[in-house]
Amino acid sequence: MRFTFIPFLLLAVPMAEIAVFVMVGSQIGVLATLGLVVVTAVAGAILLRVQGFGVLERIRRTLEADQIPGRELVHGVMIMIAGILLLTPGFVTDTCGFLLFVPAIRDIGWRFVRERIVVQTVGARHPGQGPGPKTGPTIDLDEDDYSTSRKDPNSPWIGRND
Repeated sequence: MRFTFIPFLLLAVPMAEIAVFVMVGSQIGVLATLGLVVVTAVAGAILLRVQGFGVLERIRRTLEADQIPGRELVHGVMIMIAGILLLTPGFVTDTCGFLLFVPAIRDIGWRFVRERIVVQTVGARHPGQGPGPKTGPTIDLDEDDYSTSRKDPNSPWIGRND
């Protein structure tokens, strides 16, 4: 999204929301319109909780399978954005928020984002490498190499939390 498009959105979205509020309010009444806004906010909070925990579980399973959870992380971000849109009062933002809760819509977003991101890992195994020692800055000490009874008088840590 280009930076020059953002000011347009900051003006267009509230104007669209006001127009939709006026149209819906004239059809069903003011109190029913306000009630509908509250109901969509509550429904959004419930969906955010249910689908958010589902994404966290899928991320956990993907990590346990020793894979990078790129798709699940992007889905999690989209669910978070959907929750914010649903908690924002308005029918236009609610419609966009409910659409982001649909997994097929999120998959379209994932296909769009997948080609534009690069995942870098530091000190981790690559997917499919199988079990074994992880590469990276791991220091493996034997009991002979480490002792709390020997204190080096030249250590810079002497005098700290003794």
